[in-house]
Amino acid sequence: MARIDVVMPQMGESIAEGTLSKWLKKLGDPVKRDEPIFEISTDKVDAEIPAPSAGVLAEILVQEGQTVAVQTVVARLETDAAAASATAPPAPKAAAPAPPPPPKAAPPAEPKPAPAAPAARPAAVAAPPSDRPAVRPSDGPQEETLEERLRRKSTPLVRKIAAEHNLDLTSIPGSGFAGRVTKSDVLSAIEAGVSTPPVPPSRPSVRPSDQELSVGTGVRVIPGPVVEPWEGDRVEPWSRIRKLTADHMIMSRRVSAHVQSLIEVDYTRIAALRSKRKADYAERGVNLTFLAFIASAVARKLRSHPVLNAAVMGESTLFRREINLGIAVAMDWGLIVPVIRRADELNLLGIARAINDLAERARNKQLSPDEVQKGTFTITNPGVFGTFVGLPVLNQPQSGILAVGAIGKRPAVITGPDGNDAIGIRTMGMLALSFDHRIVDGADADRFLADLRQTLQEFPEESV
Repeated sequence: MARIDVVMPQMGESIAEGTLSKWLKKLGDPVKRDEPIFEISTDKVDAEIPAPSAGVLAEILVQEGQTVAVQTVVARLETDAAAASATAPPAPKAAAPAPPPPPKAAPPAEPKPAPAAPAARPAAVAAPPSDRPAVRPSDGPQEETLEERLRRKSTPLVRKIAAEHNLDLTSIPGSGFAGRVTKSDVLSAIEAGVSTPPVPPSRPSVRPSDQELSVGTGVRVIPGPVVEPWEGDRVEPWSRIRKLTADHMIMSRRVSAHVQSLIEVDYTRIAALRSKRKADYAERGVNLTFLAFIASAVARKLRSHPVLNAAVMGESTLFRREINLGIAVAMDWGLIVPVIRRADELNLLGIARAINDLAERARNKQLSPDEVQKGTFTITNPGVFGTFVGLPVLNQPQSGILAVGAIGKRPAVITGPDGNDAIGIRTMGMLALSFDHRIVDGADADRFLADLRQTLQEFPEESV
């Protein structure tokens, strides 16, 4: 018999840790190779992790709800001799980073004074960061804002590149989860010719008052009333994705100047086109929805309204070249926004297929971190639950998000060819656009909505 280590995988370049949210197997259960064994939750995505080998779950080392660093051994599988021979290479790999070897090397280190010199060197190297105590006073972690926390959690490589090019990470819009700056964000800023000296991060304006409180994972809010459970109430602790969503929404509200515009759309033509072609799409394994028509029209119109496919970068507007549509997917355990890359290059069939595929894999926890990053504009569809219209919060650092209201038959005024008006039954629905008023003026947003409505109401049949 042999034992195989099961480790916390690294689900993306900037991911340093993961939360083991649920064990799908119990101690002593048999598992097949590549069979999901546990679920994890990271800053970017929830996913099911497959077993590296067939065997029996012999040890569980990390319990549900624990957050551990990547490559941490979370469990061990007991395999037979055949499986052991097939999986022998991974065993030494897991043994190599194990802590036992260092203690053996520790005793010889005592008699040698030489290591003291190198130890002094790191201390000297560490001195420069200590020249910046103003950034994080020793008063306590409550001085740190959410943005500072996210920048601090950028990878060492990102910080190194930013330092080499004299860039202030706080002025670069991040495409990672909750606005985290990634390597590609820094390289894009360098290509754009951005070079700003690091700004002294003295932030007296955001320093909390005596009544303010640091909650969740770092966002400061004015505390509400103390809430106590009554007899018979049920208290359910927040999941990791719920905490991240809460922090992200509060940060977005605090950072951007949110404004909403609404417009009513007559979908009667699209309803007829959809009924005509729905069976053809179904034969190809694709469900043709109203959302697919809307996403297709949005992708086409963002090219002619670039300010809604942009982001705030310090005191500049960053216009994105790519049009990457985020499609919000509601799940039992939270909300996730997978991204359709270069959506403007896809036809209606391609967008409909992408929406079906991403939504299905999001619900089955099969998305990769890359598939929830680099969105430039988001569409959310509360209308699928019957909501007349929603007013969404911006998905930072994007400048626009569109909410699709419920689509149904309603009475409407129709002007006939002879110019006379009549009441008729039409398929109608509302669209609500939330936008960042720092860079998007009301006229820009309204022109986008008017253009989008015209495109939907006159959707070309040859595009279906």
